[in-house]
Amino acid sequence: MEKFFKLSENNTSVKTEILAGVTTFMTMAYILAVNPDILSATGMDKGAVFTATALASLVATLVMAFLARLPFALAPGMGLNAFFAFSVVLGMGHSWQFALTAVFLEGLIFIALTAFNIREMIVNAIPTNIKHAISVGIGLFIAFIGLKTAGVIVANDATFVTLGDITKNTGAVIALLTLLVTGVLLALRVKGALLIGILVGTVLGLPFGVTHLPTSFEVTPPSLSPIFMKFKWNHIFTMDMLIVVFTFLFVDMFDTVGTLIGVSSKAKMLDAEGRVPRVKQALFADAIGTTFGAMLGTSTVTTYVESAAGVAEGGRTGLTSLTTAALFLLALFLSPIFLMIPGVATAPALILVGAMMMTPIKEINFDDFTESIPVFLTIVMMPLTYSIAEGIVFGMLAYVLLKILTGKFKDISVVMYVLAVLFVIKFFI
Repeated sequence: MEKFFKLSENNTSVKTEILAGVTTFMTMAYILAVNPDILSATGMDKGAVFTATALASLVATLVMAFLARLPFALAPGMGLNAFFAFSVVLGMGHSWQFALTAVFLEGLIFIALTAFNIREMIVNAIPTNIKHAISVGIGLFIAFIGLKTAGVIVANDATFVTLGDITKNTGAVIALLTLLVTGVLLALRVKGALLIGILVGTVLGLPFGVTHLPTSFEVTPPSLSPIFMKFKWNHIFTMDMLIVVFTFLFVDMFDTVGTLIGVSSKAKMLDAEGRVPRVKQALFADAIGTTFGAMLGTSTVTTYVESAAGVAEGGRTGLTSLTTAALFLLALFLSPIFLMIPGVATAPALILVGAMMMTPIKEINFDDFTESIPVFLTIVMMPLTYSIAEGIVFGMLAYVLLKILTGKFKDISVVMYVLAVLFVIKFFI
């Protein structure tokens, strides 16, 4: 492991990497419950989707571990699964087989784009200040998700969001207590603070009925047969298919790019030119995961922003993602144990990781307004649009337009011009 993952070179150890991998898994294990819930709304078999979710996450994360050797985990993406179910199937009236076919085509296109280095070119073309801003924006975004999951903030018609009734909401109280405990552990530099916090929150939830002990231990994964390889080819040359595939491509590409850059920036893994190490291999993991996941019967697989939790625990190599993958395999047979962890127990970890993701803001140049305004838009639009991809779009469009209008043409690469045009087109589709 030392030789393959280069642990000493990355200032880490087997113990640290395994702890980081467990922490990452704990913060994203919710997808095993949420993804089947969302996709079953289309008529897909819920049990089969659970198995597809676990297997797709396992395979994609293994590719990340062994090919890219980076501490990132993958699973069917939130937002993309909602688009699959509520827009393509329930909204546009297509079958879930049509939607799976679109995801499969997206995966094949991504494999081709990655093989020809087009996705790598996009990652490398993003200006350094924007790369740092992506990390900060993701920090605010995942903190927002954590606060929402905990019930600390809730929806409000007048102000969009507002403070929840934290004195009467037991889950919110448990989340805030867990946040305090985890914060103290971090301040005292206790190893595994985030994971300990998740376990504390889970235990605190037991007497209040927030944590539900499993009533049975089913060790045989549900069959994939109801959804395996269920593609529908008779509509692949329609305008609807083009729009759906483009949307999947766009959101997945920039969610993944944003996560890779943001978490790498936080972990100080970017090289002297601001590039993510072995980014091509990392993008292959995403492309292979999406293609394989569609064959199994699940929506687009993407790199998870919750990987930041493992990085915050010291994860720096593929051994972290290998550990997470192993837990996805275990979850196939011991799902009730992993699914008993409530959202209010993992929410504090997301909030605190959000705080940790803010540190690259120190590296940003705020003196040049053609840099600082795009940076600000990148940061603020991620939580406000609930989308990493939209934050990148607004930031990069602002960057190109401000540089052009102030005569700083040399600051813009050819790739950035192309992306700006595609972003504008995307708004009209």
